[in-house]
Amino acid sequence: MKSTLEQIEDIKNNGYFLDFSTVFNHAFENYKKIALYAGLILLVFSILAFFLGGGLLVSLYGVQHFNEEFLKNLQNEQTSTSVLAIYSLVIAFTAALFSPFTAGFLKMAYCADRDEEFKFSTVFSYYTSRHFTQLFIATLLISLLSGLISVLFNMAGIILIDTLMALAITIFTALTIPLIIFGDLNAIDAIKSSIIIVSKQPFTIILLLFVAGVGSAIGLIGCCIGVVFTIPITYSVNYALYSAILNIEEENSIDSIGSDSE
Repeated sequence: MKSTLEQIEDIKNNGYFLDFSTVFNHAFENYKKIALYAGLILLVFSILAFFLGGGLLVSLYGVQHFNEEFLKNLQNEQTSTSVLAIYSLVIAFTAALFSPFTAGFLKMAYCADRDEEFKFSTVFSYYTSRHFTQLFIATLLISLLSGLISVLFNMAGIILIDTLMALAITIFTALTIPLIIFGDLNAIDAIKSSIIIVSKQPFTIILLLFVAGVGSAIGLIGCCIGVVFTIPITYSVNYALYSAILNIEEENSIDSIGSDSE
């Protein structure tokens, strides 16, 4: 079987075929297997994040400042370039720290696709994996690039271009994490390979990611808490997209399932 880089080289030279309905059907069937479990995990950590974030804000500003006037002033306040730069750095490092969490959901999709057992600990498995460093570096680089572009375009007052560039970066690097954990690539190779893959079938991939995004947003209808159970569709689409394009070599792609802690 060809290595991931050899497969990428073939794609670079010859392209590949990608059928929207096949990938989406695969993703949806896999989503049904992980939706409840992944949704419950997301719900628990969303609640924890809410209380931790709220506690941090209260400790910084004091509870007496959280009133309607404070929120209006916060909305109307003009963000300086230095504040935006600091904010971008914080977001970049936060995203990098949570990248193994995202990888864990992709591993859950991998297990579900093969009807293998997955556990609560599966979503945390990459924090102790050999892939942790590459996941962290790749996500940090991507987030820092997005942040830098955001700062530059905000300085120029061109908000629309800033948004479009951020979307383009997100789309063209969408396969970076699966290329690291399933393809065993380093951060730089994974980013470059993701760009190559997406550039060969941009419209089909954009459509798949758009449908996944819409599917995730459906959870906001009625009771917003439902979004935690629809978000996993994005992980399923990402996994199905990767598996439709590249071969997953079990011995190279993921750490042993049996090594997960109980």
